[in-house]
Amino acid sequence: MRLVLALSLAVLAAPTLAQDADIGRSHYHTHCATCHGLEGRGDGPMAGVLMIKPVNLTELAAQNGGTFPLERVIKRIDGRDPLVSHGSPMPVYGDFFEGSYDVPMKAPSGQPVLASQPVVDLVTYLREIQRQE
Repeated sequence: MRLVLALSLAVLAAPTLAQDADIGRSHYHTHCATCHGLEGRGDGPMAGVLMIKPVNLTELAAQNGGTFPLERVIKRIDGRDPLVSHGSPMPVYGDFFEGSYDVPMKAPSGQPVLASQPVVDLVTYLREIQRQE
C-alpha cells in the first residue's frame, strides 16, 4: 500500500521535472511561429493568407478568466481537439506532437492531463508567454 502511494505521488510530482520551456520555445519557433508569429501574437508571415486569423497565444489565460486553459491547449496541439481553421487536426506539420500520451501535466483543477513530451514542453513555453495583467 505504501509503495502504491509513493509511486502515485512520484507520478504527480513528475510533471514539474518533465517540462522544459527552452525546448518548448524551439518547438514553437519550428512549428508554430509561421502562423502565430515569433512573439505568439497571431501575426506570423502566413497569417495574412489564412481564412481564419491565428489566435494571439499570449492572451490564452486572459481570454479564459485568468486561468491558462491547459487541457484545451494540449488537445488542440496534439490533434485530439481538431481546429477547423487548420483544415485538419492542428498538427498539419505531421505527427511530431502526436503519439504517446505518457507525460502528465497538472491542470488548474489539480487533475493530470496526459500529453506527449513535445506537447508538454511547448505548453510550458506557452504558459511563460502569457500576458501578465
